[in-house]
Amino acid sequence: MFINVFGLAVGMAVSILIFLFVQHELSYDRFHGNADRIVRVSRAWFNPDGEVSLHLGHTAPPFAPLIAADYPDEVAFAGRMLEGNPLVTVGENKFIEDHFTFADPEVFDIFSIDILAGDPKAGLKENDGLIISEATSKKYFGSESALGKEMLINLQGQEFTYQVRGVFRDFPDNSHFHPTFFASIFPVVMFYGGQEAFMSNFGGNNFSSYLLLNEGVDRANFEAKLPNLIDKYMGETQAGTPMSTGTKLFLWPITDIHLYSNLDTEIEANGDIAYVYIYLAVALFILLIACINFMNLSTARSSLRSMEVGLRKVMGADKGRLIRQFMGESFMLTSISMILAVILVYLFLPTFSNFTGKALSMNFVDNPEFLLGLVGLVVFVGIISGSYPALFLSGFQPASVLKGAFKAGKSHEQFRSFLVIGQFAISVVLIVAVLVVVNQLNFMQSKDLGFKKEDIVLLPTSPSIEENYQIVKDRLEKYSGVQAVSISSRAPSGRLLDSQGGTAEINGEMTQLQIRIADIHVTHNFVDTYGIPIVAGRNFDQNLASDSTEAFILNETAIREIGWANPEEAIGKQFLYGGRRGFVTGVMSDFHFESLHQPIVPIVFMVSLDRNNLVSLKIDADNREETLAYLKEEWAALRPNFPFEPRFVDQGFNEQYAAEQRVKTIFTFFSGLAVLISILGLLGLVTFATAQRTREIGIRKVMGAETTNILILLGKDFLKLVLIGFLIAIPISWFGMSSWLEDFAYKIGISWTVFLWAGLIAGAIAAITVMAQSLKAAWADPVKSIKSE
Repeated sequence: MFINVFGLAVGMAVSILIFLFVQHELSYDRFHGNADRIVRVSRAWFNPDGEVSLHLGHTAPPFAPLIAADYPDEVAFAGRMLEGNPLVTVGENKFIEDHFTFADPEVFDIFSIDILAGDPKAGLKENDGLIISEATSKKYFGSESALGKEMLINLQGQEFTYQVRGVFRDFPDNSHFHPTFFASIFPVVMFYGGQEAFMSNFGGNNFSSYLLLNEGVDRANFEAKLPNLIDKYMGETQAGTPMSTGTKLFLWPITDIHLYSNLDTEIEANGDIAYVYIYLAVALFILLIACINFMNLSTARSSLRSMEVGLRKVMGADKGRLIRQFMGESFMLTSISMILAVILVYLFLPTFSNFTGKALSMNFVDNPEFLLGLVGLVVFVGIISGSYPALFLSGFQPASVLKGAFKAGKSHEQFRSFLVIGQFAISVVLIVAVLVVVNQLNFMQSKDLGFKKEDIVLLPTSPSIEENYQIVKDRLEKYSGVQAVSISSRAPSGRLLDSQGGTAEINGEMTQLQIRIADIHVTHNFVDTYGIPIVAGRNFDQNLASDSTEAFILNETAIREIGWANPEEAIGKQFLYGGRRGFVTGVMSDFHFESLHQPIVPIVFMVSLDRNNLVSLKIDADNREETLAYLKEEWAALRPNFPFEPRFVDQGFNEQYAAEQRVKTIFTFFSGLAVLISILGLLGLVTFATAQRTREIGIRKVMGAETTNILILLGKDFLKLVLIGFLIAIPISWFGMSSWLEDFAYKIGISWTVFLWAGLIAGAIAAITVMAQSLKAAWADPVKSIKSE
């Protein structure tokens, strides 16, 4: 009885935890009153063959207002947001704010934002208007009212004084973005050169653009009209084709963004519907194993209730009444298990919430539908786990039972065997999943990326550092712990988002390139800092002035995509890119600039001392702490008032595999639980089987049977079932994990050793369980065993 209730409780607790997580994932952005009419505009670029080369969750500044102006029948409001990370100062309080958002006033018409004080829409129409969150107000002003207070904003060396004109309630956890400030967009417009320049800039795709559609608008039909808008305002390409052939706009329902939109840029990291399905599958597997245990143990103990059933039938009980009785008992045990499961959930929910990074709760007052869900789960589990035992027990023939001639029957034994096979097949599938995920993670974290990623520190630059780069470089490199210093527009472990049009000399003619080539602006020693091999030509040379204005270094993928036969052929060829005319001076070997989720793409490197955002410092691994302490002091002088926040390149790569790390942990933990529940069921069955054969075992021992013979007698049937379950699990787990690996551009193969290890693990655990119980029966006193019946 305990095994039945406890195993079912554990299975239900695990399912409840995962269902809470899934419910939270599915609830994103549904708190907005007009969630069904809010869409986000994204922008994609296409190669000539129609393949997407880049798809951003952000767009250029003109698109949102132009769409609203040209399609008033479809669009009620349009708003843009631009996130920055300025230094915010109020008195002695100074913080870098990662969710500082410049926004149009219309965002308050589009989104359901709870206003606590002020008039935010009017406030954002003021050039210095600032609307802050409740948490931000407490952070800077404590219990005082924030309205009318001034805040100093330092963004990329420029300072602005804003006035707080409103306070809004913090965005809930289940939002795909969490602004802490809404600032007037006026300074951004000025940065772009004024309103006219701002509204003609179709290249700066940094804005999150949202639309509130009118009632009844068909999103797909409206989206099909947007190529006309692109062609109207952007015209044609240099080749004379409409711009809409190379770039398109898409409309994403806001409720789809969190789980379905994992584009090349997002405001925040999103979830993935694939992982929701994976977690649901794990929950159902665990629940199914627990239900199988219940059915197995109930039917295995059926002979103990055969006399009861026989007597009840003789006394006039029909089959329907007996089914209701046994189903009632099933629901009672399921209800007890549910109570225990809820207690377990309350105990482990804080830990699970911390692990998932979600604010999960089991609040029946605010979430009454979840209470209905628990009742539904009890009904579902009660029916699934109790139906077969009820039908089986109610089918006993009273005459056979009362004569002592009752026998469960071969079909019932086969059904129990089928259930055991199912349990261990599921367990093996989960074990294989764990091993594949672990191997893929190890592969990603240990794969040679084609450059030296270790011990490179990334720090943000500033206008003064860029202007005095050589002085700063020489000063830092005098310290023994700093081996090299360079600056660049982007650095490995980031994303390759910048690109411009290019023309290359191919077969003696200048040819317009129809491929996207990502660009990186660097200083002369960038390649050496990262240890990237040059396979043809040469590296940038600081002693050659022309290298700062005419030299290009491309990677091998770019050479192939452009159409040159090999790296050597590319050297010396004319190359025009982004308005700069020059020559290919070098070709570097392919390396992984981005994570292994993305394939290696064409890249061009050029020397530039502007547009650089990051400082890369190669440091001595043996003096890491001392060097970081030195850099902290130096950065306090180079970027006064800004916090020192170093980031290592290798850590940046590892952080991109956080979702896989969570899957690994979840699979490891829950596959362990699945095996545990399966073992509990197997233990119960073996215990019952040995109890049923106690007298037989005693007689065999008296007749001279060895302990080994008894072990083989009791264990062979169970271990045979485990083997069959293993064989069934192989194709299922192979298909499932092959599908999961498709999300990676670079991945492992699934070796046969993975299945071997999974089978050995499940088999060894099952063998130990069977052996332990069988030894207990084999070592029992045969005289007592014979007398037991």
